[in-house]
Amino acid sequence: MTSLLDRPASHRSADLTLRRGATRVLLDNWAATGTVPSRTLYPHQWSWDSAFIAIGLRHLSARRAQRELESLFTAQWGDGRVPHIVFNASVPNGAYFPSPDFWRSSTAGATAGAPTLRETSGIIQPPVHALAAWLTHEADTEESRRRDFLPRLYPRLVAWHNYLSDSRDLGGGGLAAIVHPWEPGMDNSPCWDAPLARVTPAAPATFRRADLDHGHPADRPTDLDYGRYVQLAVEYRDAGYDDRAARPSFALEDPCVNALLIASELALAKIATQVGEGATVHTQRADRLTDALVSRLWDDEAGMFLARDLTSDTLIRERSVAGLVPLIAPGLPAELVDRLVSTLDGPHFRADATDLVPSYDLAGPVFDPTRYWRGPAWFNTAWLVERGLRTHGRHTHADRIRSALLRTAGATQFAEYVDPTTGEGRGARAFSWTAALTLDLLTTQEAHR
Repeated sequence: MTSLLDRPASHRSADLTLRRGATRVLLDNWAATGTVPSRTLYPHQWSWDSAFIAIGLRHLSARRAQRELESLFTAQWGDGRVPHIVFNASVPNGAYFPSPDFWRSSTAGATAGAPTLRETSGIIQPPVHALAAWLTHEADTEESRRRDFLPRLYPRLVAWHNYLSDSRDLGGGGLAAIVHPWEPGMDNSPCWDAPLARVTPAAPATFRRADLDHGHPADRPTDLDYGRYVQLAVEYRDAGYDDRAARPSFALEDPCVNALLIASELALAKIATQVGEGATVHTQRADRLTDALVSRLWDDEAGMFLARDLTSDTLIRERSVAGLVPLIAPGLPAELVDRLVSTLDGPHFRADATDLVPSYDLAGPVFDPTRYWRGPAWFNTAWLVERGLRTHGRHTHADRIRSALLRTAGATQFAEYVDPTTGEGRGARAFSWTAALTLDLLTTQEAHR
């Protein structure tokens, strides 16, 4: 696989250097059957990380990208859920918290069909997987067909989407709900502050944070927030990970999660056609999801989508990048696309110094440029916004974001996230999805030249 470093690339030396650096990150972070996000902070396989990683890996080795997704789905539960962490049994429990002995998936999740031979978490992450699978197939259709990649993955993806659309429609409005702040992937977003305030935190003595061994406390969630995360996970685990029986004290409809479900349903329609199944069921579900997204989560005053707190049945009046990700849905009304682009260009999300997209409102009351998801710019969400802009023909705006991402990825050694006001790298370095999405943007940039 080291020969991937020598593959032909752009004649521009800066692009070649960036490509080689990104390739090296992905080679170094490969762990037998999947890729870890970071060798230090995140030593296991994460769900939406693997989807983004596959999107980049497909430009190096379509087969390895296929294996990335396949290895994740071997840990799928019987009820269809794809857990947010698949644990590497060779990593000691103390290296990451919450560890397998906390989640107890094979026992606590037995009724929900948790695998008996693989330990996982019991919660989920956003459904980028069908989109990643389709893009991986397109990268090398011959290899995909030779390995029956899509026919083998299609029923698993269908079960995953059915779980989200059925078991997780907790609000009854047709959208998938999240039951833990870790599920939307934007763990520490200010959007969760008000709902989390209802949660009594677990006692500090009941857990030990391994993340502070590798991350600066100023960049990470506070101990109070972490105690609440632990408490919610304990409650869900002790309810057998049963979405209906759990009666979660934290339940929200998130615009990013549901926008990605729309994009992945449309990708699943393409996959269905390839494997001889009907595509209509997927396009119709995407249409229903789009209608529900607009009716339940659009806020005209904010000019973007907001999360809905299902406990109070009200929108949470905090702006985050999650509310811009619905640009990835091609069926959005044109007037909403115009408003989203205006919001992206306005004082809440336009970081003039860097052209990066912050994770939270620049003018928000608790904006913090360095603390996890409370302001820093992330490469995966900006990649989604960039793709969404192109979906609606807004190529000038997309070009600006792409250039900013490529410039910053190289300058920060593929940082986990960055300060949007200065471009300074924060969190882990040599971060896998940063490298993978850099490869994707480099390749699509060359295709457009």
